[in-house]
Amino acid sequence: MTLPYLADALAERFGAAPAVADDRLSLTFAELDARVDAVAGRLAQEGFGRGDVLAVMLPNRVELVVCLFAAWRLGGVATPVNPAFTQVEATHQVTDSGARLIVVESDDAPTGGARPVTVASLATATPTGAAPVELAPDDLALLVYTSGSTGRPKGVMLSHANVDAMSDTMARHMELDADDHCLLILPLFHVNAVMVSLLAPLRVGGRLTIVGRFSPPTFFDEVERIRPTYFSAVPTIYALLASLPDEVRPDTSSLRFVVCGAAPVSQELLTACERRFGFLMVEGYGLTEGTCASACNPVGPDAVRKLGTVGPALPGQRIAIGGPDGEHLPVGEVGEVLISGPTVMQGYLNQPQATVDTVVGGWLHTGDVGRLDEDGYLQLVDRIKDMIIRGGENLYPKEIENTIAGIEGVLEVAVVGRPDDVLGEVPVAFVVAYPGAVLTEDDVLAACRRELTRVKVPAAVDVIEALPKNPVGKIDKPTLRRLVRSA
Repeated sequence: MTLPYLADALAERFGAAPAVADDRLSLTFAELDARVDAVAGRLAQEGFGRGDVLAVMLPNRVELVVCLFAAWRLGGVATPVNPAFTQVEATHQVTDSGARLIVVESDDAPTGGARPVTVASLATATPTGAAPVELAPDDLALLVYTSGSTGRPKGVMLSHANVDAMSDTMARHMELDADDHCLLILPLFHVNAVMVSLLAPLRVGGRLTIVGRFSPPTFFDEVERIRPTYFSAVPTIYALLASLPDEVRPDTSSLRFVVCGAAPVSQELLTACERRFGFLMVEGYGLTEGTCASACNPVGPDAVRKLGTVGPALPGQRIAIGGPDGEHLPVGEVGEVLISGPTVMQGYLNQPQATVDTVVGGWLHTGDVGRLDEDGYLQLVDRIKDMIIRGGENLYPKEIENTIAGIEGVLEVAVVGRPDDVLGEVPVAFVVAYPGAVLTEDDVLAACRRELTRVKVPAAVDVIEALPKNPVGKIDKPTLRRLVRSA
């Protein structure tokens, strides 16, 4: 099977056009294919072959991209590992995935028990000219591990059919072509970056430029220098950009649009960024278990974007709202978001029961609560597991967060449940203010009392300097829950 996102297919179609670059290295499509061939030959010398798993524990750089393609060239599976992982964390992923080899930056990097291959040793490899292994649609391409916010991280099995469908869908939805240029700032150990920023542009002849660690003060300098047509980021990054000094007014004219995903964004932050920076922001929604995205607002200038929603189902996918017994609910009803289509994962590695519990009759049970409007646009309400039960009443933190996000001076907010001897749980809010803004607990509580019923008003508000984040940049609510429970 010829897959249009593989290095040899890309080289044949786009040849001398620029493909991927970072601050040290720039490759055309033909040069990328040659490097992939060389690295695949080096991995084959180490005994890597069809069905084997390659762990890649590198920061964002061109060599990480090369290693993903090299694993596929040999018929293997890639599992990207967070380079900030400790030995314990790396060992869990490497051992659980059964990785034969791990590509690392240095000899002292944690290996999790797999045989290490340093990225420097790959630089001396030379092309072999060997033909790529023939791949089938149901061959595994990626093992992407969940963040582990509800337990030990699980390996999500994504086939080449999943990857092909997702990258093609995103390229079409974002109306990408060979003139597009993505600026990559999200980590490539996350499926969002692989699908939206890497494979979607490359498969249509577009290009990718990788920047180092995200830095708010210098980010727009990179935008002005590189002149990308789009980038994808999480709400935390947009919040940091929105908090830059007022005198920062960058030239963003090269950007056709920007994408916000991986976590819900408040309407206030989205609107503030669009007005200040002049770019079109589209919010999308998806899970690793759905190979990245299942809904997204459109990017076309005449298309209908609905603020407060994550858009309609992407082409080829279906979204339904499930009731308590799994029945599909009518328009406007609130229930669990269900997804079906060619991007639904193959399952969790080594966890058949978790797979059966999550994918039922072809429908992926997301654990998110939402509603569909009459046009099929999805509005997220909250996570099922985040729901707070106060004195028998079900409270969704996102409703409280939306109210607080609308208060002048609020940059970020998170609401979690705190155990209560009488009521069972009560909501507490953690709030981050814009730099220079004066915000007090009384300000927040007064606004909540005006707009929310009494049961939804937080029992306490803590104005803090920063919210804890997980490696993907999402607000780390499990850490906040542990803090309030220990207090």
